[in-house]
Amino acid sequence: MVILQPSCLCSLLISLMFILMVSVSAVDPYTEALLSLKSELIDHSNSVRDWILPHTAEMNSSSEVIHACSWQGVKCNANSTSVIGIDISAMNLGGVLSGKQFNLFSDLVDFNISHNSFSEKLPIALFNLSNLRSLDISRNNFSGQFPGGISNLKKLVVLDAFSNSFSGPLPRDVSEIESLEVVNFAGSYFDGPIPSEYGSFKNLKFIHLAGNFLSGELPPDLFNLKTVTHMEIGYNVYEGSIPWQIGNMGEIQYLDIADANLSGLIPLQLSNLTKLESLFLFKNKLNGQIPWELSRLGSLKSLDLSDNLLSGYIPESFSELKNLTLLSLMYNNMIGTVPEGIAWLPNLDSLLLWNNFFSGSLPEDLGRYSNLKYLDLSTNNFTGNIPPNICERGVLQRLILFSNLFTGELFPSLANCSSLVRLRLEDNSLTGEISLDFSNLPDLTYVDLSRNKLVGGIPSYIAQASGLQYFNVSNNQELGGMIPKNIWSLPNMQNFSASSCKISGDIPSFENCKYFTVIELKKNDLSGILKESVSNCHALLQMDLSWNNLTGSIPEELAALPVISVLDLSHNMFRGPLPKQFGNSSSLKQFNVSFNDISGNIPQGNTFRVMDGSAFLGNPKLCGSPLRHCQSLMPNELEIGSRRTQKLAWVLIACAVTVLFVTFTIFAIVYLKRSANGEWKMVPFGELPQLTSTDVLRSLNSIESMEMVQSPSGSAACKTVLPTGLTVSIKKIEWETKHMRGMLQYLSKMGDARHKNLTRLLGLCYNRHLVYLLYDSFGNGNLSERIGEKRDWSAKYKIIIGIAKGLCFLHHDCIPAIPHGDLKSCNILFDENMEPRLAEYGLGALFQLKKEGLATTIKEQLQMDIYNFGELILQILTNGRLNIAEAASQNSRRESLVRETLIENDITCSGLLQSEIEQVLEVAFLCIRSTPENKSSMEEILKLLSRLQKQKKHQTLK
Repeated sequence: MVILQPSCLCSLLISLMFILMVSVSAVDPYTEALLSLKSELIDHSNSVRDWILPHTAEMNSSSEVIHACSWQGVKCNANSTSVIGIDISAMNLGGVLSGKQFNLFSDLVDFNISHNSFSEKLPIALFNLSNLRSLDISRNNFSGQFPGGISNLKKLVVLDAFSNSFSGPLPRDVSEIESLEVVNFAGSYFDGPIPSEYGSFKNLKFIHLAGNFLSGELPPDLFNLKTVTHMEIGYNVYEGSIPWQIGNMGEIQYLDIADANLSGLIPLQLSNLTKLESLFLFKNKLNGQIPWELSRLGSLKSLDLSDNLLSGYIPESFSELKNLTLLSLMYNNMIGTVPEGIAWLPNLDSLLLWNNFFSGSLPEDLGRYSNLKYLDLSTNNFTGNIPPNICERGVLQRLILFSNLFTGELFPSLANCSSLVRLRLEDNSLTGEISLDFSNLPDLTYVDLSRNKLVGGIPSYIAQASGLQYFNVSNNQELGGMIPKNIWSLPNMQNFSASSCKISGDIPSFENCKYFTVIELKKNDLSGILKESVSNCHALLQMDLSWNNLTGSIPEELAALPVISVLDLSHNMFRGPLPKQFGNSSSLKQFNVSFNDISGNIPQGNTFRVMDGSAFLGNPKLCGSPLRHCQSLMPNELEIGSRRTQKLAWVLIACAVTVLFVTFTIFAIVYLKRSANGEWKMVPFGELPQLTSTDVLRSLNSIESMEMVQSPSGSAACKTVLPTGLTVSIKKIEWETKHMRGMLQYLSKMGDARHKNLTRLLGLCYNRHLVYLLYDSFGNGNLSERIGEKRDWSAKYKIIIGIAKGLCFLHHDCIPAIPHGDLKSCNILFDENMEPRLAEYGLGALFQLKKEGLATTIKEQLQMDIYNFGELILQILTNGRLNIAEAASQNSRRESLVRETLIENDITCSGLLQSEIEQVLEVAFLCIRSTPENKSSMEEILKLLSRLQKQKKHQTLK
């Protein structure tokens, strides 16, 4: 071993210091400034790993050359003597920028730090970059007021500050930059009015201010922007009407002022905008008629005036809009017919007119000359036949015509409409046979033909509908026929409903029915036995076979189904004992076997312990709690004597007096209640047994059966046991007679909503002043109560995907859409399988109906649902530590969230799991930062999450 002498060691240290001094002195100031910037970055992904000093031997002796020119994201001029561009966008960077380095970059032309997580205030030193032409700080978390001084950037062409957390007023001095062509301040929290100075831009082509809290009246000067081609200023809370000066923007091609609280008439001057291609004014309070002058907009492709207060007719002149692809007038008060000329528009692919008062027949040629993909005319008063050429072009995907007065037969042209995905024709007066050739409908997933007058039975070739998930033909009173033998073999079917259809014959053997969740066949003429093969229906939640002629015994396999929740076998001819497994079923909530020929003992167990006897009535050979005791007295045990007879007589008299007194008291109470509040009425939904309002009120008045609880929303609620033994949660709402009709219609829509991730609205009990909402009751608490529990990643993912599925069903499968309106952790309940169930959905819009008589916040609440879902994801990932989405997006870095979640789930170093968590986290931020410019639907969000699920399965298979 060589031991250095002190003199040698000293010489070595001096040499190292000299080399270090030479190295430092050789670093150019631009490189030093960028290294200083790097020191402020939070870069867990190591995105700027090449921002390092080169080796001494590789350093150019020329001090004019900038060493950083070779670094990622750094652009220099031709001879590498000046930095002209910095682009570190989408590098997963964070931190707080001081801006102290920026003064050096006087030649900088482009500066892009978008799609990162920089936070706190925007450094004012940016505005010293006098040669800057493009400044992109979008999709970050900068907060506070936008700093003054941006007018110093005299050469700026593009200013993109989209999707941050700025607050306070919009900066006025930005209007002093004459060179600006793009201004984007959308997706923050700016408030106050739009400065009138924003109408003075000389070269502006694109302006986006949507998705803030801007208020006040729209300044008429704003519409002096004669060079603008794209304007989005909606999703704010303005006052007043649209100024007539809007007609001055002669170059405008895209105009969006949706969801902006605007009122008044649609200005005629809009017809001056002859280059306009897209006009979005939906979700406002615009009234009056649609000006026929809009037909002058020959370039128009998309026209959305939905969700307003418009009245009158569709202008006949709209037949001149030959470029129109979208016409949406839904949710208005419009009347009249659809003009014939609408059918001749060659490019029309979406016609959305639902929830109006349109009437008359549809144009005969509708679908013949245009590539119709989406046609929704539901909830109107249309009559006549469905146009025979509706799918002639072969691209129709959604045909939604429910709740009208259509007559005639299902037309042959629809039978071969291979593009069809959803078909909803329920609640009309259609006749004839179900003439759908399911073998030619590969993409068909949803069919609802209920509440019509169809005949001829369910076609046997329905078994060829491989993609079908939902099929409902209930309440076609003369449909007849038999259940197709292969119906249970449909690979994707979940809901099969054919109640009140006069269907006869046996129920086919339940082979391969593993995905069925709902089977409804009540009020038919079915006979034969219920086969043991029902054991194959592992996913079955609800079965209703009541009011038929079924015989034989109730199979034990039915009682053993793992998730069966609702079972109604009443009014049949079943015989023999009840399977003992029913007594201890953990999933069964509603059960009815009344009016059969069942004998023996009622099984003991938790399921039937609190049930009312009405679930078992009409079975004289059945005994046990809650019916009579099974031990009966023998004749020789009776004592017949005068003393016993006298005692019995006195008992009978006492009982009679008591009964008379109780009856009189009940009649007095009922009379007083009716005189004060009006007669009580009961509306059951779907599987709720035939209860009366008296049953519900009696349960509410019973101290033994009622438990006061706190509803998820914080309002008073109670839990009670109905006479059937079903435990329900009841929410009380006060209303006024003038709002009853609208609220009842809305509640009926809510009552029809059925999904495994929703708490079911089981029924209503109401009078003129009160309504009791009867909901499913679950005993496993809610997400808020259990948010801090230790869960592995798969359990967290299960909760997230379940919430997403329930929300997607409300937004996209319910027509009209039902917003949750108050999505938060306490409104996520857990069922017996710890599956998340959305509670109290739709009540926000319901209270709006109660308040104003009109739901004016549907779209706003749908968007807020998506935001709240993103916040819920963050809460689940962090075990409830982050419960404010803004705090999560501003003060916590995504890398930290991933790291914390990995630690909480005891995941050390797993690339796959870490990737999954990062992807779900990205979905959360996509929801939170979703704005009108970048709107994400729940359908798209669920696809992103489901794609991750498919990846997991693929990895498992590999």
